[in-house]
Amino acid sequence: MSPDDSVVKLIRSLKLLVTLLGVVLGLLLILLLILLFGVPEFDLAQPPGKKLAEMKSVNADRHMMWKGPSEKDISKLSPTEQQMVGYGKELIVHTADYLGPKGSVKHLSNGMNCQNCHLDAGGKPWGNNYFAVQATYPKFRARSGKIETQAKRINDCFERSLNGESLNEQSNEMAALLAYMKWMGTGVPAKQVPEGSGIYKIHDLDRAADPVAGKAVYEQKCQSCHQPTGEGVMAPDEKSYLFPPLWGKHSYNTGAGLFRMSNLAGYVKANMPLGASYDAPQLTDEQAWDVAAFINSMPRPQKDLSNDWPDLVSKPFDHPFGPYADPFPVKQHKYGPFTPIKDWQKQHKNSNTR
Repeated sequence: MSPDDSVVKLIRSLKLLVTLLGVVLGLLLILLLILLFGVPEFDLAQPPGKKLAEMKSVNADRHMMWKGPSEKDISKLSPTEQQMVGYGKELIVHTADYLGPKGSVKHLSNGMNCQNCHLDAGGKPWGNNYFAVQATYPKFRARSGKIETQAKRINDCFERSLNGESLNEQSNEMAALLAYMKWMGTGVPAKQVPEGSGIYKIHDLDRAADPVAGKAVYEQKCQSCHQPTGEGVMAPDEKSYLFPPLWGKHSYNTGAGLFRMSNLAGYVKANMPLGASYDAPQLTDEQAWDVAAFINSMPRPQKDLSNDWPDLVSKPFDHPFGPYADPFPVKQHKYGPFTPIKDWQKQHKNSNTR
């Protein structure tokens, strides 16, 4: 073999090696992207690009999510504080055992637990968590038109989401709940709202949410846990719910935050059905909006809201009860489309500030 042949062979070998390295690097890049963003799920009934866009809407900021304190952080508290935080968490997880219709302390609520809406004891990102409570309260709330304390906000949940009575603000139970809220806000700077706090802000539809379409989603995705008639499933001791009722006399009333369509749709999108999360959603935006419309179209306890939103201009775009400062009808405020309402509110807010 001549020297020239050896050089040619060496060059060919180097080219092959470079090609193989490129393939390996490409596969590693694909694997890295899958680990970071998950495997996209395509629905053949709609364009793949739309599905990807909807899934990205939840996935985009997943690595910026605030996770809340870890269990080891509680060891930094004094024994008394640890006890109060532990009791507060117990009240969140097993509310009805202590404060429900068969509660051991008081009979204040409808049998649901705080955790039925505030997932993972209020510690799940975009799961209606408590991360920002300590950092942002007391604060002005337009719903009441007043500065509210954490205790007032907690009692709003008792009276609305739990369709019950308020808890004595001087009680040991209120002190424990406040201790737990404070602990859940560990590390959050004052007046700051960390990423992943509260409920996911779902993208608007360009149409009204459809309860009829939502019924089909409910039957396919939800009723195995929440039951065909929405009554949920009670725990074996019949004190609380394993799966909460979504409508009917034991569910949240019309004054609850989840009775606003955008709140329920965002909550469902990032958390439901069981096993879903903000970084692994199982429903499209349209399915989340429609099933929320179906759930909130069903009968539930009524609450007197005559003192809510004293300043009509501040009333949310999806508050389903009039009167309104804008010209849009009640039905559109409940089901949408919401973009025209938002645009009107933004325009008139800007006009009022000139």
